[in-house]
Amino acid sequence: MGVLDTRKTRREREDELRKQGRLPAGQSLTDEFPVLTYGPTPRFNPAAWDLRLFGTITHELRWDWETFQQLPTVQITTDIHCVTRWSKFDTVWEGVQFKHIAELAGMKPETKHIIAHCDYGYTTNVPVEDMLRDNVLLAYKFDGQPLDPEHGGPLRTLVPHLYFWKSAKFVRALEFSVEDKPGFWEVNGYHNYGDPFKEERYSRRGFF
Repeated sequence: MGVLDTRKTRREREDELRKQGRLPAGQSLTDEFPVLTYGPTPRFNPAAWDLRLFGTITHELRWDWETFQQLPTVQITTDIHCVTRWSKFDTVWEGVQFKHIAELAGMKPETKHIIAHCDYGYTTNVPVEDMLRDNVLLAYKFDGQPLDPEHGGPLRTLVPHLYFWKSAKFVRALEFSVEDKPGFWEVNGYHNYGDPFKEERYSRRGFF
């Protein structure tokens, strides 16, 4: 992953990214970090927060905020792509690898999907093989700082190879499931998978 020359115009940088195969069709480069959230931003209370794991696992687990932060973390640099057509490059995140979480929970082999459950009832679904990639995190730092609430803090999933609605904000539970369970946006017309390089934005013609 090359570093962009910020002295170039945005159009020149976009052309460079397309040649590198990093900018999907229909996307535009942004240096900002747009905030797109359906519904209110939850208020974070560290004393009351917890994260629960359940479903097709050997050990159902629950962490409070202090304990979760004691898990080993990794830092990654990655590009992210929003279905609303912006892409942000070389973003830096820190968090716990999902595959480590799965190991701690004793994920059973029949698991096919991971369902993120978030504040206010939001859910989204991701195939388990996608969640097990090395760069898929439960992220709580962005650019070296605690993740801002408007970007999903204190904790969100980070699944950077899919459109960014699959990286669920305000995550509070992870369900390990044999069945696929499409979430809020998926049942309202978004694609069930969401590969930005295939422009898998919507599931039916005419949505939006």
